[in-house]
Amino acid sequence: MAEIVLMTFNARYRHASLGLRCILANLGPLREQTRMLEFNLEHRPEEVIETILACQPRIVGCGVYIWNTDLVTRTAGLLKQLRPDIKLILGGPEVGHALDDRPLFELADHLIAGEGEEVFSTLCQEILAGTHHHHLKKIMAPPPELHGLQLPYDDYNATDLAQRQLYVESSRGCPYRCAFCLSARDAKVRRFALPPFLANLQSLLERGGRHFKFVDRTFNLDDAHAVTILDFFIKNHLDGLFVHFEMIPDRLSEEIKQRLAAFPAGTLQLEIGIQSFNPEVLRAIHRHQDTDKATENLSWLLDATQAHIHTDLIVGLPKETPASFAAGFDRLIAIAPHEIQVGILKRLAGTPLTTMTDAEGMIFSSEPPYELLASQRIDFFTMRRYKRFARYWDLVGNSGRFPRTLALVFKNRSPFAVFMTFCDWLFATTHQTHNIALPRLSRLVLEGFSSMEEMDPSALGAAMALDMQTISHTRHDLSGAPPPRQARRLIMKTI
Repeated sequence: MAEIVLMTFNARYRHASLGLRCILANLGPLREQTRMLEFNLEHRPEEVIETILACQPRIVGCGVYIWNTDLVTRTAGLLKQLRPDIKLILGGPEVGHALDDRPLFELADHLIAGEGEEVFSTLCQEILAGTHHHHLKKIMAPPPELHGLQLPYDDYNATDLAQRQLYVESSRGCPYRCAFCLSARDAKVRRFALPPFLANLQSLLERGGRHFKFVDRTFNLDDAHAVTILDFFIKNHLDGLFVHFEMIPDRLSEEIKQRLAAFPAGTLQLEIGIQSFNPEVLRAIHRHQDTDKATENLSWLLDATQAHIHTDLIVGLPKETPASFAAGFDRLIAIAPHEIQVGILKRLAGTPLTTMTDAEGMIFSSEPPYELLASQRIDFFTMRRYKRFARYWDLVGNSGRFPRTLALVFKNRSPFAVFMTFCDWLFATTHQTHNIALPRLSRLVLEGFSSMEEMDPSALGAAMALDMQTISHTRHDLSGAPPPRQARRLIMKTI
């Protein structure tokens, strides 16, 4: 039994909710009366409700994210049908600025917008004590003082430590105003005190934690802060350690470079958000980025460190044309990061992008994840091609399975043009973007590229044979840390 149930749907089992743990850690005397339940997108609402109601709660708090809105809506509807007396409190990014007339929000008793640790605790105390007279359905939570919060890391249990990615944060906020990003409204960066934070990291390591993903939006904004954390992981390196940071691409000090170069192979991943190389686009979305410096830093990271470099480009940004996006993709391919995530622009409620949609003729899906369907520069059919491009690139390019084949077909050609031609052929041949098994995908990659003009089928066959040999060799060596894609890249270097 529990007076309060905290729950959410994570995108995958491997993910663990940092948000729920932050709320739980700061419930004070109510903590012992609270049960935390994590589900994933494979769970059915009936199963979830059965588990929740078995706890006999008076309050259910739920984290709402772009990936779980539909599932939370169905679950909330079922909860209110069966037990309308249970108070349903929603929080999370989808609550902050979204329209309050959506079905999910009509089902909720309260919505907490913002960082909810303190507000949720106070609200629950009032409800359980019978002193609650809060007439506001939507409560705006002011940012708490981070030094006053209880850190949530003791609430990662043994299963989390052994099987899941541990999300951690050393700061909140972002000083940049990128129009597509939720952090654009939160310009002030606040940092957790490092001594207790590092003590908690030490405890996680001692308890067996090895996979750490920092959710800081701008990890390398403050050199001293970043260097202290990097030094901690270098000093406390253990077998199986894997750490992920999101870095600002045009800002790498010599002190930070020194530390990044010191990490052993297979222990470090850096996410570098390029988004666009087009200066007009960067001005339109209020993104301050020195693209030449970003390019220089990316090249340095790939040459001087053993980090796995994950980069991002976004399709459909204001002022971006098909030609400029293609040029940006080709420029990034020439730098050769390990992964290029091609994302479709999303219209997130509360971001400055919402004020630009009419001028740009942008039409977005009304369903999560609210992706761009068309704009004055990219028609609907072209956007569908970009969507398939993003999916197929992840399967073929980012997977790291076909490096020799791709190097051959891209040589002296536009990688974007070649791969888009392949994508059109692949979709026309299969009418699928998912559920393509690896042996079939390999055959399709060879057949699709061989069908193009000026391609040498025999040379392609030889390159594919080597890639297949590598896939077979690596298949049995991807069981531990680092994750499979990163491990595959490391193994390929030795073959």
